Amino acid sequence: MCTMQKYLILFILSLLSLGINAQEVTFRASAPNTVAKGDNFRLVYTLRGGEGSNINVPETIKGFDILYGPAVSSSYSTQIINGKATTDSSESYIYTMTAASEGTFTIPAATIRVNGKTYTSNSIQIKVLPPDKNTKATQQGGGNQGGQPSESSSTAQKISSSDAFIRAIVSKSKVYEQEAFTVTFRFYTTLQVSDIGKIEFPEFEGFMVEDQDLPPTRQLTMEHYNGRNYYSVDLRRTLLFPQRSGKITIPSGKIEMVFNVRSGKAVQTFFGPQYVMTDVKKTMTTSPLTINVTQLPEGKPANFSNGVGSFSMSQSITSTNVKANDAVTLKLVISGTGNMKLIKTPELELPKDFESYDPKITNDLKYTDKGLTGTKTIEYLFIPRYQGTYKIPPVILSYFDNNSNSYKTLSTPEYTLNVAKDPNAGQNNATSFNQSEVKVEQDIRYLKTGNPSFTKTDSFFFGSTAYYLWYIIPMLIFIVCFILYRKQIKENADVIRVKTKQANKVAVKRLKLAGKYLQAHQKEQFYEEVLRATWGYLSDKLVIPVANLNRDNIENELIRYGASSELISKFISILDTCEFARYAPVESDTAMDNLYKDTVDAIGEMENLKVKK
Repeated sequence: MCTMQKYLILFILSLLSLGINAQEVTFRASAPNTVAKGDNFRLVYTLRGGEGSNINVPETIKGFDILYGPAVSSSYSTQIINGKATTDSSESYIYTMTAASEGTFTIPAATIRVNGKTYTSNSIQIKVLPPDKNTKATQQGGGNQGGQPSESSSTAQKISSSDAFIRAIVSKSKVYEQEAFTVTFRFYTTLQVSDIGKIEFPEFEGFMVEDQDLPPTRQLTMEHYNGRNYYSVDLRRTLLFPQRSGKITIPSGKIEMVFNVRSGKAVQTFFGPQYVMTDVKKTMTTSPLTINVTQLPEGKPANFSNGVGSFSMSQSITSTNVKANDAVTLKLVISGTGNMKLIKTPELELPKDFESYDPKITNDLKYTDKGLTGTKTIEYLFIPRYQGTYKIPPVILSYFDNNSNSYKTLSTPEYTLNVAKDPNAGQNNATSFNQSEVKVEQDIRYLKTGNPSFTKTDSFFFGSTAYYLWYIIPMLIFIVCFILYRKQIKENADVIRVKTKQANKVAVKRLKLAGKYLQAHQKEQFYEEVLRATWGYLSDKLVIPVANLNRDNIENELIRYGASSELISKFISILDTCEFARYAPVESDTAMDNLYKDTVDAIGEMENLKVKK
């Protein structure tokens, strides 16, 4: 007995030396998010980290009746990891509830006492659906505590279209060009799902696509549809931006599911006859959808940005008082909801002596049913090279407001930039020195003052051949240089020739950079560079500023140049592919390779054409 007491004391002391980490006290409520009217469900309050007393639950809860409770269960466990003991204790207070009314109701918070301190639970919002018109189907509902659909009235190995199906749901069926709307592919079932087979979503031709990221693990939720209660889950949710007007059809999608249903056979067990279950595969398709896309109204501003939605714009500049050769950043922030990624970058017109760079664009956007919402930040970096006072004209952004069905224009204020002289410039300018500061070197002498003395020289050189050559050769050189200079002026004046000569050279440089992005699998940069190369080449070749080129007039300009219909189609296809692919899901390397080859081929064909303009 003495020995046993020693062991017991040692055990207690060892526990004290280890130290038991106290568990934080929490008190939370849980229940189904959705139930059907008349269904029973469980409302569970879970207390962790202590022993509770005097639980207080509202006696009456709007929309629900308390049938029974609380039923109390508890659990306790201890773990020792690396010499530290951790305890986990919980108490569950279970109430059996029934949904008495349809609608959305809130179960208020409950309270409980733990060691003289009061703890409050969370409140719960529950949606109560109408009862299922199919009495057998109502056997699932909230009373199915497993959270999965039970078997419906389907006969052996037959699954009707009302037991399981898939829908394509659109948020709008009538939209403007570039106006965002959502298409959701939602699965409905009253059966137990065993496995998911092949899923084929339709192609969205005529739309720019932006997929919403859905959770990798999704729970089935109850939904009332056509008089029945189903368990549903969203398989895909996509934001679409129509790129042309007219009626555009979204084709059918297809999905294969494997369901566990009754086979029609039963076996005798201790508990009576039991149905034999079997797996049945069913292929479900969505119905095609037609979207009516209205063309944007007339009166489109000249500087229209392609924006459709609701936007605002703010701006800031690093400083309006700078020194020559100092970098200046003008930041433009576009906020709102709509086709944010498709908004063209507004043009910033700078004085000709300013050095400018491609703007830096940063998107901070999130998905909504009305489009992409958030901010698009554009940073214009430029460097004034000379001192003076300059005007930075306003930045203009025009868009179509689909709420008011009208065009709106946003503008930044005009900035006055005061540029001071760069103190580090002009150090080697001769005009900055005076005579007293100049040191006498071997090649610099001051003018000598006083009476000059002359020395008579022989007249051998005067009248000789060398004498005449001294005058003739510089004259010939001057004439040759003058002719070449005039020729250069003439060539430079021929804008078409200059632009045409540099078009291919500039395009090749950009395509080389695009090739590097292709090898590095940098998708967005690749498409951006191919797009710049194509637009830049066409601008130089057609002698039209990039700002004046667009998809609407490029075909006519290429026809005037003498391009064939096949070549025109190839250029338009390249431009469309680049615009779409930058914001579409990840493209394959093969698609990017083909686009690169098509671009090189198109420019090569263009180079072999003769100008008709």
